[in-house]
Amino acid sequence: MKILLLEDELMLNNAICEYLKGIGHIAESFTDGQEVLDSVDISYDLLILDINVPTKDGFEILQELNARKIYIPAIYISALVDIEDITKGYDLGCREYIKKPFHLEELGIKINQILKKDQNKTTHIKFSENYSYSKDKQTLYFNGEPQGLTKKQLEIIHILALNINMIVDFERFRVDIWDGENIDNPTIRAEISRLKKALKEDFIKNIRGLGYKIDRYYSV
Repeated sequence: MKILLLEDELMLNNAICEYLKGIGHIAESFTDGQEVLDSVDISYDLLILDINVPTKDGFEILQELNARKIYIPAIYISALVDIEDITKGYDLGCREYIKKPFHLEELGIKINQILKKDQNKTTHIKFSENYSYSKDKQTLYFNGEPQGLTKKQLEIIHILALNINMIVDFERFRVDIWDGENIDNPTIRAEISRLKKALKEDFIKNIRGLGYKIDRYYSV
């Protein structure tokens, strides 16, 4: 998941960025609201916005993006706790409003909730320039043509598609694909390696020590 972070407190900005990268996301950070408006585009999957920041505040940013018809899921992180501010945030279209101070894990939970809600609405996902996947038909396509894969390989693709932009760890593979059998991690890695060799484009990412993920593909 590609995330834009706006936070003018540098220590918190750095801490959030490191946390997001540690759980497998791409994080691009800003400290100035106008810089966000000059840089934001639909390539971002999520906005995490502080409200009281220089030049353009977090409320003004969502107002401007709404006017441009750029709709990206947003989470506000703010020390503003009055119900009027919280209400304004949701009225502007934010998905979550997290009050400072907060645990980074709470932010991670909110991100995963947003991801899961959005994933349930999407049945056909683009993995790369030429590969796409139908969750309904559980079929992988290359340039619109169904691809022949083994049952196990399709199950791996399916679980990664259900968790697009998120890391699927080895335990999840063990439970969902090997029915909880006592399969060791090297066996899982070997199966995924065979799958990757069968593909014409490498869109399955190995997140070292954690698991695997597929990022949603956006045309440039």
